[in-house]
Amino acid sequence: MHNSIKRYEDISNLIKLKLEDKKINKFPKIIAVSKTFSIEKILPLIEYGHTDYGENKVQEAVDKWTKIKIDNSNIKLHMIGKLQTNKVKFAIQIFDFIHSVDSKKLAKKISDEQIKQNRKLKLFIQVNIGNEEQKAGIDKSELVDLYKYCKELNLNVIGLMCIPPVNENVEKYFIQTNLLNKELNLFELSMGMSSDYLKAVEHSSSYLRIGSSIFGKR
Repeated sequence: MHNSIKRYEDISNLIKLKLEDKKINKFPKIIAVSKTFSIEKILPLIEYGHTDYGENKVQEAVDKWTKIKIDNSNIKLHMIGKLQTNKVKFAIQIFDFIHSVDSKKLAKKISDEQIKQNRKLKLFIQVNIGNEEQKAGIDKSELVDLYKYCKELNLNVIGLMCIPPVNENVEKYFIQTNLLNKELNLFELSMGMSSDYLKAVEHSSSYLRIGSSIFGKR
């Protein structure tokens, strides 16, 4: 068995144990974050049957995944990095989910391109939950306004995404994001990475972004 498959199965088992312990019924999607990894390193997991992968650069995703997605129509690709407006056209072509909507300008560009390409992606609004100057995401105080604008554009916003501050107690940030999600009557949450995914599971995360714990160190 390939190392990535073994690690993936170990992670899935840990999640199952956590769900049983907390009496949670919904198993979250594991997004295997494949950014910077060669397709050769990813192929064993694809052949194993895993379907959800995450990239943070549009051009890398286009180069790496265009042929594979043609050959494997069940694969879902997630944009998990900051998306520049000049890359939206290509992002709409290759991705199925965008986890980083954080401005009206970006929302409008996504809307325009979806209409042109006759595609409708599933979107997460990224919240700057720790109010960090260097981090992407909409300020909590502007979240409702951005969400309403997205609805006016008929965008398919399914939930919120957050990246808690490093070296802090992540739990309070997961709790806050979950509460904000409920206030907007949204049902999906993109929370949790290799270092904190089990804690995210406790707080209703439905999409976990896990890279190094599956594929190894970059």
